[in-house]
Amino acid sequence: MIEDALEAVRSGKFILLYDFESREGETDFAIRADAVTPEHIRIMRKEGGGLICTAVHPLAAHRLGLPFAHELLNGYSAVERVGEVPYDPMNHSSFSLWVNHRETFTGITDRDRTLTINAIAEQVKRSLNGGGADFPLQFRTPGHVAILRAADSLLDQRRGQTELSIALAEAAGVTPAMVICEMLDDKTGYALSRADAEQYARKKGLVFVDGASVLAWWKKRKRPVTSSFYC
Repeated sequence: MIEDALEAVRSGKFILLYDFESREGETDFAIRADAVTPEHIRIMRKEGGGLICTAVHPLAAHRLGLPFAHELLNGYSAVERVGEVPYDPMNHSSFSLWVNHRETFTGITDRDRTLTINAIAEQVKRSLNGGGADFPLQFRTPGHVAILRAADSLLDQRRGQTELSIALAEAAGVTPAMVICEMLDDKTGYALSRADAEQYARKKGLVFVDGASVLAWWKKRKRPVTSSFYC
């Protein structure tokens, strides 16, 4: 199943990624950011319904100067408890900046978000391949695309959808920038159940993979961050 997921990631196809019952218990659409099209955005907002975010590798985040949002908000009197996340051992989310590419208009349309997401992936690729990155010249903030910064040690440190998706991208040998979006249930208003997500995957011919499988594979096959990534 992991090899199927890795091949789907390489091919620029959606996978459905479930984290852990003991954590969020959510299934996310996940797809490599450099393969995203307006049609992918449409599917995520209509058939997923959650927040469409772009997760990036921690080394790229460091080189691009992307902070954690809770670091920026600390000290503001209007925010008493910055970053509290009851289900996370690090007790803060992976949110970084919210951005729009400077060539977008409102930033929220399917085409605008695609432009922003593709450009984030290009910045990640350039930063990891030793090229110069010009992030402040490419983006304005606040915007409509949430960037998620993966934990420095990935799954050794945190086991959220951010780290799971970036671990898969790294293992697949693609630019480690992944778009993720939670699947919500129109009837209950809660997260879509695992059973319903698996049924959706079968109906659409998508690979479904859970966090336990990714983590087990990670522990066996873990390798250091590579210095270059595929296009």
